[in-house]
Amino acid sequence: MHHRFEAIVIGAGQSGPALAARLAGAGKKTALIERGALGGTCVNNGCIPTKTLVASARVAQVVRHAAAFGVEAGAAMRVDMSAVKARKDAVVNESIAGLQAWLGGLPKLALVRGQARFIAPNRLRVDDDEFEAPQIFINVGARATVPDWPGIHEVPYLTNVSMMEVDFLPEHLVIVGGSYIGLEFAQMYRRFGSEVSVIEAAPRLIAREDAEVSDAVRAILERDGVKVHCGAKSLAMARAGAAVRVAFDTEGGARTVTGSHLLLAVGRRPNTDDLGLDAAGVALDARGYIVVDDELRTSAVGVWALGDANGKGAFTHTSYNDYEIVAANLLDGGSRRVSDRIGTYALYIDPPLGRIGMSEAEVRASGRAALVATLPMTRVGRARERGETAGFMKVLVDAGTQRILGAALLGIEADEVVQLLLLAMAAELPYPRIQRTMWIHPTVSELLPTLFERLKPLV
Repeated sequence: MHHRFEAIVIGAGQSGPALAARLAGAGKKTALIERGALGGTCVNNGCIPTKTLVASARVAQVVRHAAAFGVEAGAAMRVDMSAVKARKDAVVNESIAGLQAWLGGLPKLALVRGQARFIAPNRLRVDDDEFEAPQIFINVGARATVPDWPGIHEVPYLTNVSMMEVDFLPEHLVIVGGSYIGLEFAQMYRRFGSEVSVIEAAPRLIAREDAEVSDAVRAILERDGVKVHCGAKSLAMARAGAAVRVAFDTEGGARTVTGSHLLLAVGRRPNTDDLGLDAAGVALDARGYIVVDDELRTSAVGVWALGDANGKGAFTHTSYNDYEIVAANLLDGGSRRVSDRIGTYALYIDPPLGRIGMSEAEVRASGRAALVATLPMTRVGRARERGETAGFMKVLVDAGTQRILGAALLGIEADEVVQLLLLAMAAELPYPRIQRTMWIHPTVSELLPTLFERLKPLV
């Protein structure tokens, strides 16, 4: 059967449903095609479930150290992983049900289940049906990368997706990958009670960050008991009875780590290899990401790409911002561009890392005259009150314009506080405006003026 629509959205991740709803609300007959669960990575096996697990792990840690706060929790504290998973599932299912009810109640919007594949420009096939529209929007996301290491296909392994089904406590979780996903799982499961080892190929964890950030994050994890191995090369996997052995080389020689379970967290790849994009004339780059311009148009007329699959961002908030850009430009007469947004993201270990704008390495590479300041979290009253003084604040400022270039805040409530600096960047406020503002005491934010008082030339 052939179906004609005015707009088709492929994928019900973060930007897809919002865009489909806006298009339908604008009077366009719209189809939203999804082959799996509504909500994409964020709702099903990303942000929402993992941060729900992080919350349970934090409670376990607080109870474990309750005596330091004068609270006797007793020696019987234990983590019920089946209950932890059940709580996570309930939060996820509530999100999915809400999304289903919202989309199902929208006139002009048809929700189609199945795998979409281009058969011609502006034409798709889903099972035995064909769909056609002058405007098609791709929001298909990404999935975990599984490198072709020796032995990898002979051993059992987990990814961020299959980890969502774990309802038991691994005796020893070995995580290959020392970036955002891997580190969140590392601290989480260590706090649940597993032995945890992290193996990272780069010389340090989260290598895209400045060295002092990487070092501080490593110290936080090691304080919790996570074992870290960096500079790992020539990885190979093998069974060791019911366990998994990971062998690798380091500058110090050959090493092996044997664990009960193996988690791969070594990157993501776009879900673009089964869409028939060549039939639509949609170009891909060397890594399989859809090539888009500054307004998210692909090389094919009438086709846009949003979310992880376009390579312009790998976060829920970048995907949603993609939706905002496309909707504003198509429906509101706007002229928004991807290049206008300020890079921002967070790492949700505890305490969290909040990052905006440029790193110190990027500022140095730009060659501009800049100022830099750091402030340890031990100076923050809120951190001392809570007994959580790990981390620091760091900010970089243009020496000429006095505008913020970037910041890294690692510490209690850092993911929220850093967005005050993000807003100042977006408003192009010079940093003295922050210094001259009266802040509430006692908060983390009140130390921002003190941070800026420490500015000195970046040499």
